[in-house]
Amino acid sequence: MTIDYAHARELMVEQQVRPWDVLDIKVLDVLARLPREAFVAEAHRALAYADIELPLNADQKMMKPVVEGRTLQALDLQPGDEVLEIGTGSGYLSACIGALARDVLSLEIDPELAAIARTRLDTTGLGTNVRVEVADALAWQTERRFDVICVTGAVDTVPSQFASWLRPGGRLFVIHGRSPAMEAILSKADGSTESLFETDIDYLRGAAPAPQFHL
Repeated sequence: MTIDYAHARELMVEQQVRPWDVLDIKVLDVLARLPREAFVAEAHRALAYADIELPLNADQKMMKPVVEGRTLQALDLQPGDEVLEIGTGSGYLSACIGALARDVLSLEIDPELAAIARTRLDTTGLGTNVRVEVADALAWQTERRFDVICVTGAVDTVPSQFASWLRPGGRLFVIHGRSPAMEAILSKADGSTESLFETDIDYLRGAAPAPQFHL
């Protein structure tokens, strides 16, 4: 069976993403143009535009298109922005961010996922301004500062070092809290925080809540 991916992208935007209050024309245009199917494993390619999470490996999943859309809208990316992405995953969101910003440094803790994402970015030609680095963001250190930080996995509590990597006027998107009712927030370098929406996604490795033991 031949799938019309262009039509599937159009339906994703109009029937899933836009109805979930994603109205930024730049974001909708990127989602309508970029080939999400190219960032999905062959076995799941027919589901590339479905309203579901797709497995990346045994313990990580690709976010739903609606969550990706809301994330991109919240970032309010500008052409000159330098972006830090924490959690490369499939590389699809990295490509979307790269299409809207100047450059992207994406950290991925899993070497295999990082290599696959790099290959997909290169194959599609969408990674010219995206650098993928194998690193644990919870232990990573840098003197560099960013206009935008996008965390693609949930955290129980937001690590303080994340905000320290922002430039003045910068913004940090992160999903935090306990499953199944996590909160997506946008924190700014001035200390202000905006609550955006509720969702439920996988935790970053090492960022899940400590197990609770009850006698």
